[in-house]
Amino acid sequence: MSEQKKSDQKKLRVYIPATVPMLRELVTHRELTAIGGTAFAVTPALREAYASGDDEELGEVAMSEAARASLRLLAAERETMSGSESDPEPENPDEAAPGAGGGPVYRRAVIAADVTGATLRPDLDDAVVRLAGSISYQQIASVHVDLADAEPQVAKAVDVVDAADLGDPDAEFVLGDAEDHQLAWYAAQELPFLLELL
Repeated sequence: MSEQKKSDQKKLRVYIPATVPMLRELVTHRELTAIGGTAFAVTPALREAYASGDDEELGEVAMSEAARASLRLLAAERETMSGSESDPEPENPDEAAPGAGGGPVYRRAVIAADVTGATLRPDLDDAVVRLAGSISYQQIASVHVDLADAEPQVAKAVDVVDAADLGDPDAEFVLGDAEDHQLAWYAAQELPFLLELL
């Protein structure tokens, strides 16, 4: 029985897609709830899909999936900042501009954390897991964020991520430009200092 409990409580390294405001929330509240509870991990389904990769390589695959999901979060963030389409009065062009009121920071962000109780969701995608709840600062293994030179390509990729998912070759090319940029690694304790610079 206790043996069973131990295996249920096994920690899993997950990669949580995020944005800079989400990182700020994490630092302020010392915890974060993933959007839709969604994260990515090295799952049995992912191992099956990449039979030849070791855990480190598969971790990179899961992280790149999370980084792509971060683009979708940026797209949603930008939409929220620039007002919904149903808003009847974006007559003032300044109000409608994405840069108005700060605008999103076009940097992908991924939080690597060790969690228990994550549920596999191979019905959504090979690497997708559903988290049991919010993650605390203590669970963070590392944080990965784009450097400033990636911002122009990330901003373009935000526009086309949905089209790329549908197989548009031009969109995939634009997305590839953004994904050529490697996310920089930060320890959890470095996060407040990083955010001060953004």
